[in-house]
Amino acid sequence: MQAFASTPAQTLSEELAAARALLKLLNDEQELLVQADVDGLNRALEEKGSLVAKMGELAMRRYRHLTDAGFDGSEAGMQSWLNSRKPAGTAQQDWAALLELARQGKELNRTNGMLIGQHMARTQSALNVLQGAPEGGQMYGPNGQATTAAGGRRLVVG
Repeated sequence: MQAFASTPAQTLSEELAAARALLKLLNDEQELLVQADVDGLNRALEEKGSLVAKMGELAMRRYRHLTDAGFDGSEAGMQSWLNSRKPAGTAQQDWAALLELARQGKELNRTNGMLIGQHMARTQSALNVLQGAPEGGQMYGPNGQATTAAGGRRLVVG
């Protein structure tokens, strides 16, 4: 094994490529959520799972290399390693780019989660209507007391 094979910066280019792919996928996921494309979302979810697993493996490898080099196996440990070694090449820039992609990905994921929450609220509202519950929540009778949904419309089929 060559000496450079155990450097914490070894996986940065692979991590950057995976992070860029994940960021693109999160943008695609957002578009699929806006379009309510369930089939597309299912495909994106599978691909996202694979990318996240790959990124986790690469990060764990970087953490092992950091630990082997006497640093904490973490993001802070990576920054300490970079500051103490001043490695040749693009390691500093790659690390900064990876951190920025992670920040952007976190924000996209938060936004996508909000979109999912909106879809769930609309779906629950539609289910409530179908089950006879009032759309806006509880209804109140003339006496000011909450009414139950039991007095709602009935469908007769046949």
